[in-house]
Amino acid sequence: MRSFTLATLSADEFDAFSATHPQGNFQQTSAMGRLRAKQGVEVEYLAVKENGATVAAALFETHRSRLSTFAAVHDGPLVDFHDNDLLSFFMTQLKAHAKAKGAAQLEITPETPYRIRDSFGKELPDDQGGAPDDRSVKGLQSLGFEHSGFTTGYTAVPRWRYLKDLHGIANEKALLESYAKNTRRNVKIARNSAVRVEKISREQLPVFHHICELSCEKQGFANRPLHYFEDIYDAFGDSAEFLVATIDMQEYLTSWETKRDGFLKDIDKLERSLETTKYPDTVNKKIATARATYEASLKRIEKAHEYIDRDGTSVPVAAGLFIWHRRECVYLFSGSDETYAKFYAPTAIQHHVMMQCLERDVPRYNFYGIDGVFDDPDDPGRGVLEFKQGFDGYVEEMTGEFILPVRPLVYRLKQTVRRMLRR
Repeated sequence: MRSFTLATLSADEFDAFSATHPQGNFQQTSAMGRLRAKQGVEVEYLAVKENGATVAAALFETHRSRLSTFAAVHDGPLVDFHDNDLLSFFMTQLKAHAKAKGAAQLEITPETPYRIRDSFGKELPDDQGGAPDDRSVKGLQSLGFEHSGFTTGYTAVPRWRYLKDLHGIANEKALLESYAKNTRRNVKIARNSAVRVEKISREQLPVFHHICELSCEKQGFANRPLHYFEDIYDAFGDSAEFLVATIDMQEYLTSWETKRDGFLKDIDKLERSLETTKYPDTVNKKIATARATYEASLKRIEKAHEYIDRDGTSVPVAAGLFIWHRRECVYLFSGSDETYAKFYAPTAIQHHVMMQCLERDVPRYNFYGIDGVFDDPDDPGRGVLEFKQGFDGYVEEMTGEFILPVRPLVYRLKQTVRRMLRR
């Protein structure tokens, strides 16, 4: 007969468990606990001990407002959902804890995939993770949890995620070769266009926030306030990287001026060769091509001057927030200036972070949320999906959200009021 006990962990103990657990993730860390606490949420690190060892744990949140109290575990709890004895004990204890806190319901979003799919959303063979994890779903339902369904669309904790497995990729050459052709080309264009990716300080967060604001305005949704990003910076410390891609416009201009001079020399050399060549038609074709290239370089130079006159010689054009965990790196927020879209700075940022993953021996890169729609070219999330697909990864369809009524009458009343307000 197995013997379990409920325990409370210190922040360091909880982080150590999350770092080694196969479901460990940034939501289940003390850094996220600090962030939630700053937002007014009550946080606790609850665990199950068996024979003195921690075998399951959760960052347990109690959310209170004037009208409602509920408990939540985001991207957790960290537990083997196929271990019925352990699962039953932990969920029973969490329910009792939630009830003692006055919560009407306990909401969880397990960090466990329901099904693995390829880059285009097609189900993989069973032996490659394609078999649906009905066992976890049924196990939770047998304990009284209500499943919110196999939904599509963006959610606060993404049910659909795009990832890249970095196992077996040893260096930058192999990483680039793993990308789609256009994405490889865009990395090269960014590199040759003086795009530089750098980590910014807390004092520079207004730059990050401004770039995100540009994307929010274009896509029609509200940006997070600046203090939200400051709170993440403070809570996560070195585990959060705010990156900004900047174009050194003077370097970009100089490179095109150098190319222009080279094209002029090529034209002059070809024109002089006409005096002696036996193949004037071939040379004239080369001259026409060289002149077209030269004219194109003049347009690039003219445009560079316009950029410098308007925005200066150092132009921040893309930004991203990345959270590091021992198990993965997660791409959480981003923004870009569409004026500079052809410099492919967002692609440069993604490549930069995946190179860091290789250097840090982090085995997978998590592009995080997609909407789970793969067969509609007009879907609003199509652009995001295709951008991520260019890096050639795979899809995790997560099990989704589960809700356990803790005080059923209060919970049902809340649901009724919510439905009425939506009418």
